Amino acid sequence: MVDVSDKPDSLRRSVAAGIVRMKRQTVNLIRAGRISKGEVLAVARVAGIMAAKNASGLIPLCHPLPLTSVGVDFSYLAPPGNGIRVQATASTVGKTGVEMEALVAVSAAALTIYDMCKAVDRGMTISEIQLLEKEGGKSGTFKRPPAERSRATEVKGRK
Repeated sequence: MVDVSDKPDSLRRSVAAGIVRMKRQTVNLIRAGRISKGEVLAVARVAGIMAAKNASGLIPLCHPLPLTSVGVDFSYLAPPGNGIRVQATASTVGKTGVEMEALVAVSAAALTIYDMCKAVDRGMTISEIQLLEKEGGKSGTFKRPPAERSRATEVKGRK
């Protein structure tokens, strides 16, 4: 693990996103609350938050961090890009960044969507997981340029 003991504490914030593509029928079932395992996006949100809190236990050499905030949000993709966009934001005040926590949150939330919906759609795909931005620390701010972000378009309105 990298020694960060000489680094000053600073506010750290990271945002990551990813896409779960699925059949239109599956999107409709999620929206209607008709997936037999329960409320898909509510469970996926909790899974993402729990995963962010445990990132250091999943990723070798990742520092354990006292997170001050984790949020996981969802939006439906505009047809014909049937699916759900997952976005996570993680924050802390500390010596190292929260990029891994945001990325792990997106990954776990996306996997939870897959798990809860696989009985009706085994052809779902999870893709385009990427860091969108990070703030804080010696390296400063990173913002992925719009041209390099996921090409998925969103329907207005979140669940």
